[in-house]
This record gives sequence, C-alpha cells and structure tokens, in this order.
Amino acid sequence: MFEGFRLSTVDTVQASIRVRHGGSGPPLLLLHGSPQAHGMWHLIAPRLAEEVTVIATDLRRYGDSSKPESAPDHEHYSKRTMALDQIEVMRHFGFERFALCGHDRGGRVGYRMALDHPGVVTKLAVLDIVPTWEAFSRADLAFGLSYWHWFYLAQPFDLPKRLLTADPENTLFRGGSETISPEAMEQYVRCLRGLPRRRHRRHRPRRRRPRGRRIACPVLALWGRKGFHEEHYEVLEVWRGWAEEVRGRVLECGHYIPEEAPDETYAELREFFGE
Repeated sequence: MFEGFRLSTVDTVQASIRVRHGGSGPPLLLLHGSPQAHGMWHLIAPRLAEEVTVIATDLRRYGDSSKPESAPDHEHYSKRTMALDQIEVMRHFGFERFALCGHDRGGRVGYRMALDHPGVVTKLAVLDIVPTWEAFSRADLAFGLSYWHWFYLAQPFDLPKRLLTADPENTLFRGGSETISPEAMEQYVRCLRGLPRRRHRRHRPRRRRPRGRRIACPVLALWGRKGFHEEHYEVLEVWRGWAEEVRGRVLECGHYIPEEAPDETYAELREFFGE
C-alpha cells in the first residue's frame, strides 16, 4: 500500500516504534487514530511524499509498535508520553522541527506535543477531533451515546480487551468500516487481536485546561459532516480557544476522513503544509 516507502523500527527510550517513511523535502509526521495504525494513510501518504518527507508511525500500543507495561497512573499511555516517542523518532531521521497531521488519537498526541514543545511543531493539522478537555467538559447524553467506547475503555481490566478483540470490525468501526480497504482493515484487526494480556487502559485525562498556554503554530482543523462534531460543536471556534491561528472546514464524509475522503483530505493538507 506504500509503494516507494521503507519500513523500519525506531527504538526510543521507552518503546520501539514501527515507521513507514518515504519522499524528500520538508518533514511531515502522520499519526493515526484509534483503533487503527499507520496503514490508514495509504491513500494519501504516497501523494504527499511527492513533495515532502513523509514519516507515518504506529503509536505505542498500536499496530506493530511495542506495548510497554502500563503503570497504576497509566502515564505510560498518556498523550504527553506518546508525543515524546514521536519526537525521538523524528530526531532519529534528523528532524528537530516538523509539521504534523493527526487523526483522532494521533491528533490528540499532536496538539499535546504542540503545547508541550512549541518549538518542535511547525504546523498542525487535526482531523475530526476537538480537544479532550472540551469534549469532556461539554459531555451530555448525545456525547455518551456516540463516544461510548471512551467509557468502556476506562473499565477495569480485562473487560475492555475482551470486548475490543471479540469483533473489532463491528465494535469500533461502526459507521465507516465499508470505506476501509481490506488490506488496511486486516492490519487493524490483526494488531487489535494481538493485544497482550495486560493492562492497557485509556489514560484518564486531566480535567483542566492548560493555563496560559496556547498552540503557537498554525492549525488546520478538518472534520466529517456525517460524524459527531458537525452537529454538536462550532469546531473552528473551539480550536480558536486553544490556538493563535486556526482555519479549516467540514468534509463530506464520516469519521475516517483520510480513508473516506482521500482526495479532499490530500488537497487540504497539500495546500496547508505547502504554504
């Protein structure tokens, strides 16, 4: 699915990260969503690599990256810790500063990185998310019904694993699995069913907004009209509360934006990162 790309593993201080990399020019890091892996970029990455260096990784615990033992406070799976993995990966390839595009979970890692390391992220694209603090602080019945998996992933071990691996195609890919290629779905399901029998619960978010800190780099926000965000948030206004410079728009698709609307997504990313 990634013609011309190289596949490798980069060892960081705490994890081994699986990486696809190709192209040349300015660096762009692609971070996948949950419960996917780097394969979700296969319709976009080769086209982007015609103009930039594309590095697509599996976040720790996802895909073929390692799955370190968790801790009582789940800090090993916090977005802050995942962001440090990715900074180390980019340094491995010689990049101290880089652009970043993240979908879903990857977008949360991306904006955490931009807040914690403002000199590292030059531009940030976030796909189909609002900040976690905003989501929980505005949560209502509609949110609970649509984001039910956020709550079951926080249940005691090993209920989440048993539910997740029993039928992943129809559990976490509701309302979008038909748009995912068989090759990509095979990767997602294989890795989900191979989760180790140990605790890997979602890190509980700190329910407070970072005081005085805003994302300094330009932000592009894209979201799907058929997803949750279009009906429940003024997405750009939410992000303008977190970043100095924000633009974006809704796309005619659901949650899995790079796989459901690859041409539109590619065009938006190419324009944003090419400026």
